[in-house]
Amino acid sequence: MVAPAILLLMAFFFTPVVLTGVFAFTDMSTSTGISRGCYVVTPTTLRRLGDRGLGANDAEAISAASYAVDEAGLAAARDAGTDAAFLADIEERLTGETFETARDFELALRDLPNAPRSPRALKSAADLFGQSLLNHRFVTRAELAEALAAHAPGVAEEMREALTDDAYTGAVFTTENFTRLATQPETGRLIANTALYVGATLSLFNVGLGLFLALVLFYMPKPVTGLFSTLWLLPRITPVVLYTIMWKWFTWEDGFLPILAEQLGLPAFNYMKGSVVTAWMTMIALNGFIGASFGLILFSGALRAIPVQQLWASEVDGANRLQQIRRVILPQLRWPILFVTSYQTLSLLSSYEHIWLTTNGGPGKTTTVWALEAFKTALSNYSGNLEYGLGAAMALVLVVVGLVLSILYLRLFRFGDLVGRPRIEF
Repeated sequence: MVAPAILLLMAFFFTPVVLTGVFAFTDMSTSTGISRGCYVVTPTTLRRLGDRGLGANDAEAISAASYAVDEAGLAAARDAGTDAAFLADIEERLTGETFETARDFELALRDLPNAPRSPRALKSAADLFGQSLLNHRFVTRAELAEALAAHAPGVAEEMREALTDDAYTGAVFTTENFTRLATQPETGRLIANTALYVGATLSLFNVGLGLFLALVLFYMPKPVTGLFSTLWLLPRITPVVLYTIMWKWFTWEDGFLPILAEQLGLPAFNYMKGSVVTAWMTMIALNGFIGASFGLILFSGALRAIPVQQLWASEVDGANRLQQIRRVILPQLRWPILFVTSYQTLSLLSSYEHIWLTTNGGPGKTTTVWALEAFKTALSNYSGNLEYGLGAAMALVLVVVGLVLSILYLRLFRFGDLVGRPRIEF
């Protein structure tokens, strides 16, 4: 029997990763949908093929409309409420006939006894019998190929194949997402923003400030340590929306910092979005205080596990506080530092919610990181066409980068020594 933990791991970890990998190699989007597509030739399709060699005469032949009086056209006219006497004339005199142009068909309709006098009404009636490849839905590839061969036989076979491929509205497997990421200029900016965000937040706050606070509190009385540790937990336990609202109050035009700066004669503006430098400072500090509280908890626990006799012995040898930290404490914090660094790197690489709720990647896109761009591409953009495949490709890149960094961290911190055989036998 499979253990429940394995089932949960498969359901909530491996399955999303596998699906992300599959979707990354598709062009799935809002326009393609997630189900099987159909085949529709549109003017946009013809314009795209024009750049690939489709001639103007061939495009005109494909888009040309013909008019045939058949059962389908008569049914459409009847459903549209066409005058019964006029419709009876069409059925009696024109059934089975085909007209190459709208003008020819309208002239034939005008000669009927009960034809409407209004040119607009006559044109509306003629449009009901129009037959064109444009904007017509074909369920299968074979249907479109057959219609192309009959409607535009002069178009070359390879161009008809290209048109059929381009007319498919469903998702197809492709590597275009990764080609696009590798060639678009925006990718370099996203990589630089993400490296700055992760590196600065990790070094200054998640590891740096967390370790500093843990060391300071380690040498303070226990009642004071408990109070400060509790206060530093507030950023982590505060709901995300409330936490970002507090930062908006702190940094916006009428917030605490601008008012204080104004009283001191300093520039007062919206520090969260008013300039690129202050936006970055706000974003890094906002996320950093959350990470610092996490590091504080782990480092404090690791410090309490160090035998106090080692500290007493170092004091007997004349070591001061800095020497104790450098020679006794830090060497024994290698593994906690490894865990915090690895975990927080992966966490920061995939985090976007605080940035989304505060700067939203602004001003402009100067603080947009890779994870936020992936989220916007796949799930939230102003154009309305959500590109699921491209967003999944960006997420897959983050997975690969996270795995590579984890391996580098394990080698850098010599993880093998941690799990190896002890050098001292008891």
